[in-house]
Amino acid sequence: MKSSLFENQKLVIYTDGGARGNPGPAAIGAVVGSKSYSQYIGVATNNAAEYQALIFALKKAKALLGKTKAKQTEVAAYLDSELVVKQLNGEYKIENEKIQPLFIEAWNRRIDFKAVSIIYIPREKNRVADALVNEALDKRSAY
Repeated sequence: MKSSLFENQKLVIYTDGGARGNPGPAAIGAVVGSKSYSQYIGVATNNAAEYQALIFALKKAKALLGKTKAKQTEVAAYLDSELVVKQLNGEYKIENEKIQPLFIEAWNRRIDFKAVSIIYIPREKNRVADALVNEALDKRSAY
């Protein structure tokens, strides 16, 4: 079976971000097509970590595809943060001024692709990205 980044002609991304404490030690997890990534990001709030996970995944997708192919690609990004999804889809205002720069960066990353859909999924459907977050946090706390 051939591994592919695509499903139904769309690049599928799953992201999650989390902090132990709010704010507290934080990490991100991302699944970009068939590739998985996790990274400790320092101290952050849960919402900031969620945004950073999406930004990371969109940057990684562009790097994997290349600029030209990215411009021709539709992306379906699945997140379990209802707040981030509704903010990026224009349903909620961004009231936290510390989140505004992350919102702007995530919003601007969308122009690297033909289209980007930001879709809410329940946490239980985002287990792989969630496990990546916890893996990065567990590794960090082992030091």
